[in-house]
Amino acid sequence: MGDLQINGTVMGDLRKTFATIADRMDGVSRSMGNTDGEAVGAPELINDVHDFADDWHYGIRQIGQHADTAVQMIDRIGKTFDEADLRLANSLKTDGKK
Repeated sequence: MGDLQINGTVMGDLRKTFATIADRMDGVSRSMGNTDGEAVGAPELINDVHDFADDWHYGIRQIGQHADTAVQMIDRIGKTFDEADLRLANSLKTDGKK
C-alpha cells in the first residue's frame, strides 16, 4: 500500500498564487475598462478598441472567478487530507491497543 502525501508548502504556494490571480486580474480588468478609445482617432477604430476592452474585461473576470474556485478546491483538498490523516492516526492508535 502506498503512502499519500501532500506537501504543505507546495499547497500553500499554490493557494497563494491562485488567490492573488483574482486581485491581479481585477486590476487588469479595471485598466482595460478605463481604456480611452478616443485616443486612436478614427470612429471605427474607437469602436474596435472599446469592443476589445469589453471582451478582455469579460475574459479576465472569468479567469478571476476560476482562480477563486481553484482556491476553494485547494482549501477543500487540504481540509479533507487533514481529516483523513487524523482518522488514520486515530485508527492506528486504536489498532495498537488491541
